[in-house]
Amino acid sequence: MNKIALIAKREIAERLGSRSFRAFMILGPILVLAALYLFFALTTSTKKDWNVLIMDKNELLKGKLTPSHPKDMTFDFINAFVEYDEFANLSQFKKYDLAVTINEKVISNKHVTILYKEYPPLNVQRKLVYFLERRVEELMVEQFTDLPIEKFREIKQSLAFHLIDANDPRNEKSNTASWVGFAFGTLIFLFIFSFGMTILRSVSREKTNRVVEVLLSSVKARQLLSGKVIGIGIAAILQFLVWILVIGVGLYVFRETLFPDLFSGKFIAQEIVKDNLDEAVFNQSPFVDLIYKDIQYGNMLLFFLLFFIGGYLFYGSFYAMLGASVGSESDGQQFVIPLTILILLSVASGYYLIYYPSINLEMWLGFIPFTSPMIMMIKLSNGFDSGDSWQLFLSLFILIISAYGMLVLAGRIYKNGLLRYNHRLKFVMLLKWMKKS
Repeated sequence: MNKIALIAKREIAERLGSRSFRAFMILGPILVLAALYLFFALTTSTKKDWNVLIMDKNELLKGKLTPSHPKDMTFDFINAFVEYDEFANLSQFKKYDLAVTINEKVISNKHVTILYKEYPPLNVQRKLVYFLERRVEELMVEQFTDLPIEKFREIKQSLAFHLIDANDPRNEKSNTASWVGFAFGTLIFLFIFSFGMTILRSVSREKTNRVVEVLLSSVKARQLLSGKVIGIGIAAILQFLVWILVIGVGLYVFRETLFPDLFSGKFIAQEIVKDNLDEAVFNQSPFVDLIYKDIQYGNMLLFFLLFFIGGYLFYGSFYAMLGASVGSESDGQQFVIPLTILILLSVASGYYLIYYPSINLEMWLGFIPFTSPMIMMIKLSNGFDSGDSWQLFLSLFILIISAYGMLVLAGRIYKNGLLRYNHRLKFVMLLKWMKKS
């Protein structure tokens, strides 16, 4: 066990001393943060003027929303309701960016629907909400109470606003949660491929340089394999932890300095000054909500780590046995192609699952070790139905057992092929080595 620890320590030191390893450790999360910055920047609309259609069939608002005309918003009233698809597609509504539905029940049920063609930034949402709430308050005071308007506002109940995409009113296109799982799954396979190739190159280099002959005079082949896989795996986990730290700090900086308007709990505009608004009334950008509220990072990161360890040991066994069994470097390169295709197909299975979530195949793909890390991360991000969480643990159990089995086979091939040179790798030869203990 002490020898395995020494070999693992050597592999970790070698990885940490590599420029490419250190570069990927820092540049990787920076690229992720750059992509997030781009998404955040896109959620802050550059549109200056917003045309709003107020659909007030019963003329409850009496053609009036605010006593003064705001600089960046224009209101038009119609005494009719317009269907979602008509608002999205008909030419007479082309100039409108938002549509507000006001019906006779708004005073009692406190629900207001806002259609949008382009998702409005938070300051526009708050301004529109403010105008609508103030106007409805005036109507309620006129009809139901003798209280002064200021006193009524102290005890009133806020309206509940619902933003709906006019082009997708049923939210059928929303598969954001699935893409979160897909991103985590892709990251798993990115790390598996990167560090699997590290195992392959390390074994091939030591075999070509005959360093392995010296090493095998002091340690057993299984100890050498175990130490190498464990050491490189620990280096991968260290890199992953650095990614978490850098991305976490970056997201905090985004929230506190670069995009404070996306998270501010107060609404301040030139026309309006109103403090202590109920934050639940307002809707953040969907992407902002996703990053800062919806993702259960503790759960996702825990199973990310577990499925990465299982997937890394499973696929890493293939890379280790390939590096030990090939007779020349050119042989090794051509056998890497099928492994790479297998990893790409595993990533593609997740993409397929997002668009066809009801297929029967997804159940089996979730239990096959080659694809289970991707499939289960997607299913985990969407949440399991009551009583179905056993699938996650069964999939993880199968992956760990399969990884152990592959490590045993890899150990046999590693032991029998490591000191063989200049031979043509054949499948019959691999079967022969597998049978030898």
